[in-house]
Amino acid sequence: MSAIEELLRRRVLLVTGKGGVGKTTVAAALGRAAVAAGKRVLVAEISYESPRDAEEQSATVTSPLAGAFGLDTFADEPRLIEGGLYGARLSPLAGHLAFLRDTLPVRLLADAAMKSAAVRRFFHAAPTLAELGIVYRLLGLVKEKWDVIVCDLPATGHALALAQVPQTLADVLRAGPIHSAAQEGLALFRDPKRTTSVLVTLPEPLPVSEALELHEGLHKLSVDCSMVVLNRVPPNPFSAQERAAVERVVPDRMKMLGARRIPRIDRAASAHERLERELRLPVRVLQEMDADVVARIARALGGAS
Repeated sequence: MSAIEELLRRRVLLVTGKGGVGKTTVAAALGRAAVAAGKRVLVAEISYESPRDAEEQSATVTSPLAGAFGLDTFADEPRLIEGGLYGARLSPLAGHLAFLRDTLPVRLLADAAMKSAAVRRFFHAAPTLAELGIVYRLLGLVKEKWDVIVCDLPATGHALALAQVPQTLADVLRAGPIHSAAQEGLALFRDPKRTTSVLVTLPEPLPVSEALELHEGLHKLSVDCSMVVLNRVPPNPFSAQERAAVERVVPDRMKMLGARRIPRIDRAASAHERLERELRLPVRVLQEMDADVVARIARALGGAS
């Protein structure tokens, strides 16, 4: 079984990494690859919207993940993109509303509560409650009939906070509906048969170091990691023999046409080697691309030529 086939056996794929590494593009491509494998797929983007945004139904909230599919934004409820691919936004507001509807005896009470600006501000500002709302919304989606849910997580700090929140709340609250939700979220994140993460990074020393730190943080939180995507790798036009010949003929690289590319190729090779050595995980290499990026990455991740 290939690495991508093994990956797509999970219900939840958490795509994470530092901002600017191409995480959103990889999440979109994984969604397409899963559909190509015959799955019913939901791609979801986490949005920490403000109470003002919530009051306006988040009509103006931009969505980079939706943009990868030629759309302006996603809604809180899943909507069809194409074929078996759907998109949604995971917002604290939607999670808080779902939690209150499940907890309060009358649904109208939950709807009325979330119309209160004061209640929305409390949920938005109180520590961990925003993350709890997102986790609760994700739990609700997992119970629906999706084969795979691909989550485009925020940058590193938010991703770790999201994974840590269930344990924090389970430790602090020993009973009640929030404790139950936290325990359910903890079970989801810590079950490697249902949930795994995909780390996205760039072929440079600092992004690779940050990816290794993120992997260590996820490991401490007992979140499985199945794959590393090394993105924007410069193509290497040389065979080993050709590279040796270039070094012999032009020993001073800085005088060569295209001299800046050779150190980048070397750094990318070192980054690849370091990731494989220290993480012992499959490393998927994606070269620099211009047009049709998402479709081409989907084919690369799926192993198609």
